[in-house]
Formats: sequence, C-alpha cells, structure tokens
Amino acid sequence: QVQLVESGGGLVQAGGSLRLSCAASGSILRINAMGWYRQAPGKQRELVARITSGGRTDYADSVKGRFTISRDNAKNTVYLQMNSLKPEDTAVYYCNADFTTIFTTRVPDYWGQGTQVTVSS
Repeated sequence: QVQLVESGGGLVQAGGSLRLSCAASGSILRINAMGWYRQAPGKQRELVARITSGGRTDYADSVKGRFTISRDNAKNTVYLQMNSLKPEDTAVYYCNADFTTIFTTRVPDYWGQGTQVTVSS
C-alpha cells in the first residue's frame, strides 16, 4: 500500500505565494521521480514540474522562473514553491510519483488525491 499525501493548497491573491508538499509513504523501495501536475476546469491535466532522484528538474514553460520544485529524499517528500502566482495558475494540483516497491515492482505513474489552488485577481 502506497500513499501520496498532498498539502499546502488554498486561496491566494495574484502575486502571492504558496508551497505545496507531497509525502509518499508505504511499501516503497525507491522513488525514481516525483512531480506536480495540474488540471483546470475544462482543460487537460498538464505537467507543472518534475524532479528525478538525481535532482534533474523539468518545468512547464508557463511556470519557469516562478515555481521551484525540490525534494527531500530522506522523507520521500517533494515540494513545489509557487511564487508570483497568477489567476491562470488556478487548478487542482496533483502529486505524481514513479517508484519501485519493496517487491521490486516498478510503478511509473501513481497519483495523489489533488489539492486546490485558487488565485484571485
């Protein structure tokens, strides 16, 4: 059993900041990568940022320079620091993990329950 527990969403004014956290727990041997995706009403889910076990990061063009993804390997936790938030950042943000279980099974795509981020203008 694996859980991804997200926290840190909420309502913020444009220009403000929020920090999302996602903690993975359960039968995990190794986390290969973790990331954040978002889905706005009427739109497809899209990648926001992703970080590998080696620390390589990828960002959506729309958040480069404003968002920073980081991870604490010892805690199996990934963070998303979101600065200079815009109304168009409003969405449900989902944590995603690519991990290997203690039974050496690779699970490349595992999702959290999502956390709402609302940016008012």
